[in-house]
Amino acid sequence: MGFEENKEGGETSYEKENVRENQESGGNGGEKIAKQHSDLDHQDHEEEDDDQGNKLQLGPQCTLKEQLEKDKDDESLRRWKEQLLGSVDFDNVGETLEPEVKITELSIISAGRPDIVLPIPEDGNPKGLWFTLKEGSRYNLKFSFNVSNNIVSGLKYTNTVWKTAIKVDSTKEMIGTFSPQPEVYTHVMPEETTPSGMFARGSYSARSKFLDDDNKCYLEINYTFDIRKEWAAT
Repeated sequence: MGFEENKEGGETSYEKENVRENQESGGNGGEKIAKQHSDLDHQDHEEEDDDQGNKLQLGPQCTLKEQLEKDKDDESLRRWKEQLLGSVDFDNVGETLEPEVKITELSIISAGRPDIVLPIPEDGNPKGLWFTLKEGSRYNLKFSFNVSNNIVSGLKYTNTVWKTAIKVDSTKEMIGTFSPQPEVYTHVMPEETTPSGMFARGSYSARSKFLDDDNKCYLEINYTFDIRKEWAAT
């Protein structure tokens, strides 16, 4: 999750900053946290606006069948499309305009222990604590997904994490462009390390999204997780 950690004292940098500001302000920590949360919400909206403003205008969207018919006399374009589409059945391609992406499985991988497979509720909101991470542990997030109907362009994963109403991490990972196929795609995120120390342990809330170039959201998950001294018992 990209947490920044102070190796000497075991405190995460954001915790140290909040403690220092609270002391300097004479104990008005509640007001500062409320103001920081308001500022961060405003910043989140600004980031979303920037994404909208900087989005590449790609022109009219086409069905997969129309894509195959376009420039069919151009040999180089034909080969490129065949390479992109891979195992698509060219005789039975769909005529649906919108691609469909279904996230089928999310897992947390950490060396030396079984994978943590996370069930995905229909509404995208797991009830209660979703998972527990051990402090100072290395892990990867792996997810599997299906693509159908049409090509999905610029699929990306975003994740935002809060602790006590303060944003402590924000991640955006570009996954890529994928053609529809019956086989499941798998993507493994870069390795991350959970922070450690007394101030890092505790409960966090987070929001993950899977979106494409048009900012169409295929899955939004709002959840809570813990960082503790040890992994949860399996």
